[in-house]
Amino acid sequence: MSSQAETFEFQAQTQQLLDLMVHSVYSNKDSFLRELISNSSDALDKLRIESLQDKDLDVDTSNLHIMLDTNEELRTLTVADNGIGMSRDDVIGLIGTLARSGTGELRQKLAQAKDAAASEELIGQFGIGFYSTFMVADTVTLVTKRAGESVGTRWQSTGGGTYTIEEAPDAPQGTSVTLHLKPADDENHLYDYTSEHKLRELVKRYSDFISWPIRIEVEKPAPKPADDDESESDATPETITEIQTINSRKALWAKTRDEVSDEEYADFYRHVSHAWDTPLEIITLKAEGTFEYQALLFIPSQAPFDLFMRERSGGIHLYVKRVFIMEDSENLLPEYLRFVKGVVDAADLSLNVSREILQQDRQIRAIRRRLTKKVISTVTDLQSSRPDDYKTFWTQFGRVFKEGLVNDPDNKDAILKASSFESTTSDDGFTTLDEYISRMKSGQDVIYYMTGESRTQIENSPHMEALRAKGFEVLLLSDPVDEMWVDSVGDYSDHRFQSIAKGAVDLDAGDTEDEKKAADEAQAKRNEEFADLLTWLGTALSDDITEARISTRLTESAAVLVGDAFSMSPQLEKLYRASGQPIPRSKRALELNPDHPLVVALRAAHAADADAAELVDSAKLVYGMALIAEGGELEDPAAFARLLADSLTRALAPEGDAPEQDTEQ
Repeated sequence: MSSQAETFEFQAQTQQLLDLMVHSVYSNKDSFLRELISNSSDALDKLRIESLQDKDLDVDTSNLHIMLDTNEELRTLTVADNGIGMSRDDVIGLIGTLARSGTGELRQKLAQAKDAAASEELIGQFGIGFYSTFMVADTVTLVTKRAGESVGTRWQSTGGGTYTIEEAPDAPQGTSVTLHLKPADDENHLYDYTSEHKLRELVKRYSDFISWPIRIEVEKPAPKPADDDESESDATPETITEIQTINSRKALWAKTRDEVSDEEYADFYRHVSHAWDTPLEIITLKAEGTFEYQALLFIPSQAPFDLFMRERSGGIHLYVKRVFIMEDSENLLPEYLRFVKGVVDAADLSLNVSREILQQDRQIRAIRRRLTKKVISTVTDLQSSRPDDYKTFWTQFGRVFKEGLVNDPDNKDAILKASSFESTTSDDGFTTLDEYISRMKSGQDVIYYMTGESRTQIENSPHMEALRAKGFEVLLLSDPVDEMWVDSVGDYSDHRFQSIAKGAVDLDAGDTEDEKKAADEAQAKRNEEFADLLTWLGTALSDDITEARISTRLTESAAVLVGDAFSMSPQLEKLYRASGQPIPRSKRALELNPDHPLVVALRAAHAADADAAELVDSAKLVYGMALIAEGGELEDPAAFARLLADSLTRALAPEGDAPEQDTEQ
């Protein structure tokens, strides 16, 4: 006899989500069954693993299965398994609460979804399959008992604001979910989930590949008695009941591509990924010889919401001889390929393999190397053969893929080849490095790039002016990860990466010898003309700059700040500081445009021995403007604002009426 039921309120986010699901209309309500069967399959996998790892766990694993049971008269459907089960705390934590980040975003997107298909994709994307039961049920009852525990738990809810929990002393090991289906009205008559035919159809469509038997109780006509048993015919039942397995349990990864339809692959992808999109690419791999294994991998068409979260959904499932061993095996693919879903079935690993053993296993390392190269080469093939699909891939996963340039030096060149980047020649698209190299100017031997917080910021940077004027193409690297890899990678196809914001930039590529000579002579003359001003600026701004010099990269702006070849960019400094790492303030060179009116006026004022305090203020303004133009941060914005206000006041005041400067600023 169970204890008295306790009533709990749903977490606020969970309640809002349930309201959306209960009161929304979906074109495909069948999806709830796939979610429940997948949950049961996971529970059976976990029990198998735990029984191998814990020899003291007293459980029977000889007949693990999933059972579908219906009652047409009561309009109920039960999905039950004898898997790992849940404790009372598990039930409250996993079902009563949405303990995952991103639920606020999900609720907003569900509310804004303009069609049923979009809503369904969101449900799968955010991993809330259990709640889809309320699309078809007025009441959901869950009974569960954790393997090794003596008392079970009963959970029940109508999808309203509350749920009840009570003990279930007689609960068997595992979990059963009973749906009290909505009435068979005009809306629901097509969804008769008490029909054996309907359940067979759905299991065949969505869950035929599940490795555990999915069973259903069916009634069959009783065999007719023999002629000599006619006297007993009145006692013979008209029907008999038998239990049938309704899924084939065939591993898709063991079949050839010709034996499996795209729809079957898509359904299997959704099962292993708990997603609802269609895979962008299917990768099959079979290795024979020293290490034998089979792999079936999928590149999704849509990034999951938790792609950049530390706690995210699983990626690769590991099997040994078709026995499930581990979900989300991070040892099978590197972190930057975490978006790849699928299974690997190895032939020679121990069934009792642990994560620690995996990290040291020579075969696993060999599989990892092969799978990594295969995924990268598949992306490269997409790039050349299916540009639209590649664009989808890069939009969804490019930022993650480029993490490999930091973490996987062995595959650096292959990752660079498979990558794309925005550039000054691509208004709304991307270019590959091979395409960039094919367009390089005669005599150019470096790949020009600039990093920044956005494409707009980079394009408007003073650093771009001379390169734009002379027709050089520049890569526009605005992803945070770009700051991490571009300095360490070094080169591609014998062409060095060159930041246009650091070090010397050679803009003479393509010029004749006479043009180069004339440019050098003009530069030397300007250096001589501005020598006194440059020396004075270096002293006046010594706290902020390393030196002042005449620029060859400016055509429009007055000044620009330039780091040395190995200095950090301002954006990289911001990233380190944002992560809590103290970075000392770095100084860079101040380059001046000798043809700009402001610089010409500053030189004239210095030569005429203008007011020293005003001249220093003007120098500070020039430095501050250069810092702002590149997206940098002023150390004291308020002081800069006061200097700017005083300067404007003096410039706008009638001659002789300019106020005296506040010397205490």
